[in-house]
Amino acid sequence: MGLSKANNASIKALESVLGFPFKDPSLLRLALVHASYCNENGLDPSESYERLEFLGDAVLELAISTELYRRFPDADEGELTKTRSSLVRRETLAQIARRIDLGSFLIVGKGVEVTNGHQQDSVLAAAFESLVAAIYLDQGNEFTRQFILNLMDAELNQAEQAGGPPENPKSRLQEVVQGQGLNPPTYRLVSSDGPDHDPVFTVEVLVNDLVVGTGTGGKKSDAEGAAARAALAALSGNV
Repeated sequence: MGLSKANNASIKALESVLGFPFKDPSLLRLALVHASYCNENGLDPSESYERLEFLGDAVLELAISTELYRRFPDADEGELTKTRSSLVRRETLAQIARRIDLGSFLIVGKGVEVTNGHQQDSVLAAAFESLVAAIYLDQGNEFTRQFILNLMDAELNQAEQAGGPPENPKSRLQEVVQGQGLNPPTYRLVSSDGPDHDPVFTVEVLVNDLVVGTGTGGKKSDAEGAAARAALAALSGNV
């Protein structure tokens, strides 16, 4: 594959972090190759982790779905779906990838490396899904299921203690506002600062043309959520 960066030492180092050796190290190596590296080095896209990402997404969903079905015997389909979505969303998977420092092992193009793009949520989440697929192909379903549950134990326990997924602040704000007979909230982007790979968005939420909350975040949606939480605190004392 011509992947000089993916030397045996780096593979061994990641295996040490994971706590087990791969039967086929080439699967682990493939799970680390970002498409940007292939683009810059004239490699076929199939030599990146994108196909593994597709499979890993399904493996993750099955493992988490099965575990939630077991842990929440009284939850209906809608509640289970919301909880699963909160656990397999990009931000959660990126957080877990950072837990094992996955970004430092990724093989990326120079452009991505210079901008620190290998630490972005989208890249880390995709790489984690690819890693899951590589483990699944190398070690089998039951081993992979236990790997996922062990690594996501804190998130699963948090969801169990909360009785489900964390409440969406934007949905909650809309309920509070409508309950008070006010117009639905609207969100206004105030500013976008910082470099492309690490932006900071500032958003205001307005009700009846009045600003009732302001929030910031690395994504516009995060800033909107923070603004909604601030508005909830102002309007109803809920955080």
